Amino acid sequence: MLSLDSLTIQYGSRVVLYDITLEVRSGEVLALIGPNGVGKSTLIRAASGGLKPARGRVSIDGHDLLRLSIELRARKVAVVPQAVRLPEAFTAFDTVLMGRTAYVGWLGRESESDRSIARQAMDRTSTTDLAARRIGELSGGEQQRILIARALAQSASILLMDEPTAHLDLKHQAGILNLVCGLAHDEGLAVMIALHDLNLAAQYADRVALLSNSRLVALGKPEEVLTTECLSPVYGLRISVYPHPANGSPLVLADIQQ
Repeated sequence: MLSLDSLTIQYGSRVVLYDITLEVRSGEVLALIGPNGVGKSTLIRAASGGLKPARGRVSIDGHDLLRLSIELRARKVAVVPQAVRLPEAFTAFDTVLMGRTAYVGWLGRESESDRSIARQAMDRTSTTDLAARRIGELSGGEQQRILIARALAQSASILLMDEPTAHLDLKHQAGILNLVCGLAHDEGLAVMIALHDLNLAAQYADRVALLSNSRLVALGKPEEVLTTECLSPVYGLRISVYPHPANGSPLVLADIQQ
């Protein structure tokens, strides 16, 4: 389980996140939502150990994340960042295989088991056909799926994802998010995922955390958080929410008649 306890993040004197407390439980998908610039990406970075909090702490199963070695962190937490420049000359398979670095060390050699895990990660993200291609030859959406495969190759119990559906078409959005739900519900991973699309959060998240003005303002099931009363003041426009005709989950629509 990933726990954020009274977490405050500052850039110099500017407070980006203030007093954030939440848990991401094994077996669940927690979606982070909120307007642009509210701190979703910063929270993902802090939860992975990439940012030192001004106050509070991040812990995994009761252990302070920043007290763990970098290798042990990488075995516990896998991250799919929003934007990263991948080495263009590497093949897609070599990039996914980098996910095994924490298990072989910087000077070690990957075993056949490591290579098998990387191939399985590519199969699960429908990227096997990209294995021999250079990163520089891939589209933005294809690179995004390679990043997800690399994270899966880490075999971590906690998965942090920052806008993983960016650059993906509808088919691959559904494929990736169905995979993420399967990893949580069937294999017990704790998943925290930052999403701009509120309807994707409604469809795929078990719980939703709404950020506004540097604070956590709502936390609960999608039907508890994705409401007109919660969303409209945060996003600064009238938002209507209806039951989805297929499954009854919240269907979020911005009212263009202001």
